[in-house]
Parts: sequence; structure tokens; C-alpha cells
Amino acid sequence: MLRRIALRDFVIVPALELEFHAGFSVLTGETGAGKSILVDALQLALGSRGDVGVVREGAARAEISAEFDRPAALAGWLEEGGFAPVEEPDADPSGLLLRRTVDAQGKSRAWINGSPATVTQLREVADHLLDIHGQHAWQSLTRASATRELVDAQAGLSTTDLAGRFAARKAAAEALARARERSDEIARERERLAWQISELERLGPNEDEWPALSEEHQRLAHAQALMDAARRALDDVADAERANAEALTSRAIDGLADVAQYDGRTVPIIEALQGALAQLQDAARSLNAYLGREDADPGRLAELDQRMSAWMSLARRYRRPPDQLPALLAQWRSELQALDDALDTAALQAALQAADQHYLAEARRISALRAAAAAPLAAAVTQAMQGLGLAGGRFEVVLTALSTPQSQGLEAVEFQVAGHAGSTPRPLARVASGGELSRLALAIAVTTLNKPAKGGPDAGADTLIFDEIDAGIGGAVGDTVGALMKRLGSQRQVLAVTHLPQVAACADHHYVVSKALQADGSTASSVVAVVGQARAAEVARMLGGEHLPDTSLAHAQAMLGQAPRPDGDASALKSTVSPDLRRSPT
Repeated sequence: MLRRIALRDFVIVPALELEFHAGFSVLTGETGAGKSILVDALQLALGSRGDVGVVREGAARAEISAEFDRPAALAGWLEEGGFAPVEEPDADPSGLLLRRTVDAQGKSRAWINGSPATVTQLREVADHLLDIHGQHAWQSLTRASATRELVDAQAGLSTTDLAGRFAARKAAAEALARARERSDEIARERERLAWQISELERLGPNEDEWPALSEEHQRLAHAQALMDAARRALDDVADAERANAEALTSRAIDGLADVAQYDGRTVPIIEALQGALAQLQDAARSLNAYLGREDADPGRLAELDQRMSAWMSLARRYRRPPDQLPALLAQWRSELQALDDALDTAALQAALQAADQHYLAEARRISALRAAAAAPLAAAVTQAMQGLGLAGGRFEVVLTALSTPQSQGLEAVEFQVAGHAGSTPRPLARVASGGELSRLALAIAVTTLNKPAKGGPDAGADTLIFDEIDAGIGGAVGDTVGALMKRLGSQRQVLAVTHLPQVAACADHHYVVSKALQADGSTASSVVAVVGQARAAEVARMLGGEHLPDTSLAHAQAMLGQAPRPDGDASALKSTVSPDLRRSPT
């Protein structure tokens, strides 16, 4: 539900803060007063396109804030996006705050619960918050996708799984077509890969072989230098006829041991030298062992040269570092298997048949649900039309089989209407009268909106906005429109911009939009809630003009006193959705 909206420097509104309530609310006012400004502001807050035209003349930027009840369905989305509830002392954790600014250069910024957001994210939120129906709401009903989605909502079904099955079916069909069309090309590619694989397999490169080859080759290639260095080291440590490190260390220990009794501080020095002597003796033993094992091996070195040359030759040919040859062999084997699979048309044909059957099973289930929902929907809308100046008219939901299956099913969904008795139903797009179209759109909206959108009882928007959808009607039809909106207001929050006193009189809450000339010569629009005599005066103005004759005021007071209750027995309320339509076919 929409709780509050605040505007600053938006079009001709310097500053405005307005609270909304549950039920049915109307906005009224003189022509040109700016009744649709609030609707435009809400659309901007929910991600519609904004430009410098929304910034009040002379202002630095326009700012719009809108606070809603936070839908349960958005909890996960908000947490994932980092849009946690506003953490302020007076903030309500159950609320959802949207904010949007547009500066004088046309730059736009957006926030959700105080955290920066993108316009795309605002639009994603909008789907869960409100639906706006304007004077040309009927135009969307001429689009195949819109009509199909509306019928699907009435049937309580989702086509997400069907779309996934269709995508799998399409992929299987494309794989089979590619195999048939590119069989020669695939065969040539397979032959090339097979030859390359055989060449690498003759080499037989193991994963860790190249580093081991390199290490052993380097050692054997420098074997003489290694032995010479080891011999010199052994001489210096222990074997040289001249004084060596071991002998000199032993001499130092003996010299200190002779005088250690005179100064205890020499004891740790002697112990350190003894440790060094032990390490020198270990080093000497290790050098002797190394010299005993190490020997030049020209034959083994030649083998390593030959093996490494084979590695290097293939690495240069295939432009890879030598150590990547094992991974390249594994990659080519995988590609060869994929080509073999791509040439297996029998397996591909079987996969396509399985995918086709999987798709058709779901598509036929969807078709049955649509067919079951179409007749009750048509009957309910036809019934609603009778009280909207379309007496004798008839509404039909036509399901036409498609020549080829689609991701959304096996049939197209079209709305057809006959505006009066005796006429033949025609596609909605061919109905010429704008007034009839607006009334028909209202009948469809009122009928279908009694049914929660697909996804469960918590799905769909809780706030419905009708922006002068009642243009071009009046009299008894206006009474019916008001009563229908009153009924909707008992189920969801409804906000209507209207010029009809009959509709205004049915509202639970009434807001008046006015425009006035300011001291600086600018024009400003304002909105105030009216009750009691002020509301009666506004309804009287809508009835009889600005002079408010006593008869208009009395008439207005009578209308306000006789406005139907949401649970009343007014005949206008009979044209609501039938009980059958509120149950999803199984």
C-alpha cells in the first residue's frame, strides 16, 4: 500500500507531502490544476524516464519520495540487493522508501531504503507495488503478450517451466540441424583433430613430465661442474692437507678448553664451536656421499636431449609452452568427443523427440487451463459491460491455434468485443469508439483485478491507480464506475484521478488539487484532503460549476450520503467477477 508521497520542486509543485490510506481515494480539481502530477511523480519514483522538464522552473533539482508497505515477496530481493530497511529511530522496518531526483541538467539518481539504486531496480520494485491504468489502458490489451498474461493470471498458471522446455526443445532442434547441415565440415574438423591427437599421443606427455625432464637435463648437463665444486667444498671442510675448517674448529675448541676453568663465560663459546664442528662433519659426510653417487652419464643426457627436443618440436608447432601440451591433449580429446556427438544424428533425433514430448505435455496442460479460464472470464467481463453503458455488448476470449509452437504455448489469445446487441465480436483493436474502449478497459480491469495475479495470493500490486479512465462517460454509467471502484477499494488500495462527481462521491478519501498564482508570478499546484462541508463543496463544484448554487450543494450532500458501501447491495456491484472465476481450474 502507498503510505506517503513527498514532492519538492516537481513541475509546478514547490513542496508537497501527502499521506494516503487504505480503501478508495479520489483526486479531483479544475481542468489544468495538475491532477495527474501525483501519478507522474509516482511513475518517476518507480523508474519511468525523467528529464529536465520535471524540474520546477528556477529550481536546482526535482525530488520525489514515495513510501510503501514492504511486500513480503520483495524481502529476499531487497536483502540480496543490499536494500535493508532504513535504520533510523523513527523508521518503520515494514516500510519501503523509494527516492528519485532529477537535476537541472537532466541527471537522475535513485535510492531504495536510503541505498543507491539503478532505475532498472526501481522498475523491478514497481511490479510489486502498484498498477497504473490510464485513459489508454485498452491499448495494452491489443498486444498478444498482455492478453495472454491476463488470461494466464485468471487461470492461476505460470509459463516459466514451459518456456524452459521450449528452449530445450529449440536447442535440440538446432543441434540436429547443425549436424545435418555441417556434416562434411564436422567430419573434416574431426579428421584434423584426430591427426593432432595421434601426434600428441605418440609423444605421450605426462602432466608432471616436463618439469622433471628439465630438472634432470640441467643436472646432467652440468655434472662435471657440480662434481668439481663438491670436491673443492670437501677439501675446504675436511680433506685438504692444509688447514681445513674441521681441523681449525677442533683446534679452537681445544685451546679454549685449556683455559675454560678460569672463566665460565667461555663454556657457551666452546659448546657453540662443538655444534659447528658436528655440522662440518655432517657436511663432509654428505659431500663424500654426493661424490660417490654423482657421475656424468652421456648416454642418459642424450636420451633427455632427444625427449626434450620432441616436446619442443610439438610445442612450437602448436604454439604452446611445452608444459601445456598435456592440457592441450585433454582439450582436443574433449573436442573430438563433442564432434562425435554432433555427428550422431540418431542420438540427436532421439533427444529432439524427447524434448518435444516434454514440451508438448506441459503446453497441452497450459492450453487446457487457458480454455477453462476463458469462458468464465468472458462471461464476467460481459456482465460488467452491461452496467457501463455497453448494454447488450458481449466480450469473448478467443484462443487460436498457432501454426508453430511458441515459448508461451500452442495458442494465441485475443480479446474480441461486440459493443451492442446484434453486432459481431471483433478484435478489440478494431473497436473505433474511444469511450467504449475506456469503459471496456475498466470492465476488464475491475473483473480481472478481483483475481490475484499469478504466483499466489500475495502476488500482484496492492495499489491500483486509475488516471481519468472514466473520461467520456457520465450519468448512470458514472454511478456504476464509482460503485465498482468502491468495491475494489475494499480489496486493495485504489486511487482514481476523476472528473466525475458520481465517482468522487463513492470515495473513502477525497483530495482536491488546485493551482494558484504566487507572489513572484509563478504558478504552483497544491493538494489537500477534504472532508465534511469542504468535500460537499468540491462535489457540488463538479456538478454545477464554481458558483455553487444551493441546489448543487444539496445534490452533492445527497450523493455523499447515498454512496454505496463496499458490502452494499447496489445493483451496480452485481457486475463483479463470478465465484467460478476466482477458482483456478485443476
